[in-house]
Amino acid sequence: MAQGSGVYVTVGDPAKVTGKRNASVETKIPLSVQSGYHVQSDKPSEEYLIPLKLTWTSPGALQPQKVTYPKPTMQKVGDQSLSVFTGNFDLTVSFKVAGNAQAGPGSAAGKLRYQACNDRACFPPKTLDVTVPYSIQ
Repeated sequence: MAQGSGVYVTVGDPAKVTGKRNASVETKIPLSVQSGYHVQSDKPSEEYLIPLKLTWTSPGALQPQKVTYPKPTMQKVGDQSLSVFTGNFDLTVSFKVAGNAQAGPGSAAGKLRYQACNDRACFPPKTLDVTVPYSIQ
């Protein structure tokens, strides 16, 4: 990734979710923050900071239950101590398969919103598409 490209976070391919109707299933969504940058955690240390947030726009046969974020690190930036994510980490997502789900393949679509910063500036918030493939048995 070229610096200045505006792409500071990349989303890897989540593992395919396989489950039966009414079953609880889980997958990990790998994220990578470009070296030299950080994103605010899901619970930023200041109210005005934009949290990392995953939402589902079209979950298909999967009913979103919970997103588990990693433990943030505290990073000193200027005179502030910020709750941030850096490097490579996973979001763990729990779903329940709908009781009326049709057997076969599909995908859940979501959006990942974040604001990337370095030690000098924060950049405009970005939203990335997230797709979790699934197969209902």
